[in-house]
Amino acid sequence: MSTRTLGLIGSGAGGVEKIRPSLIEPAIRRGWQVAVTLTPTAGTWMEANGEIERIQEVTGRPCRVAPRLPSEPSPHPPIDCYLVCPASSNTVAKLALGLADNQALTTVCEAIGGQVVPVVVFPRINAAHARQPAWNSHIEALRSVGVHLLMGDEYWPLHEPRSAPGKDLPWEKILDVVDTVVS
Repeated sequence: MSTRTLGLIGSGAGGVEKIRPSLIEPAIRRGWQVAVTLTPTAGTWMEANGEIERIQEVTGRPCRVAPRLPSEPSPHPPIDCYLVCPASSNTVAKLALGLADNQALTTVCEAIGGQVVPVVVFPRINAAHARQPAWNSHIEALRSVGVHLLMGDEYWPLHEPRSAPGKDLPWEKILDVVDTVVS
C-alpha cells in the first residue's frame, strides 16, 4: 500500500471529466493514494455524468464536494502534495487571493498558507483569461509563495475562447511534475 497521498482538486474547467482515467488511475499505478475534492461546479458536472461514484470506487475514498460537519472526522488522510488540475481561471484567482469559499479551495488555501505541503496547479485557461488585467498578479502571488504553476506552451498553449486546440491535457507530464516535487 502506498504511503504517499495526492490531494487532487478538480475545478470546473475542460478536462475535469477525464480525471479518473487520465489522472487518478495513472497516479495510483505510480504508487499514490488519491483523495479527490471537487469545486461545486466540478461536483455538479461529475455527479451528472456518474463520475463521482466511479472515482470513489477507484480511490476507495469519498469524493468530497461539500464540507463535513464539525463533528465528523476527515474522510481523507494527511496529504503529501496537492494537485489542482484542471484549475479554472476562477480557481486560480481565488487561490491567489486566499478566497476559500468552498471545500476544495479551503484545503488548498490552507496548504498554501501553511507552506509545508507542496501545491502544483495546472491552469486550464484560454488567451482571454491570460489577458485579464489581474491575471499576472495572481500568477506572481502564487509563485512568490512556492506554488508550482504548470503553464506555457509545453503544458497548454493558449487559444482564443471557444477554440480549444482539440488535444488532451498533458496528464503524464503533470504527474511527472508531482512525482518530482514530492521525491
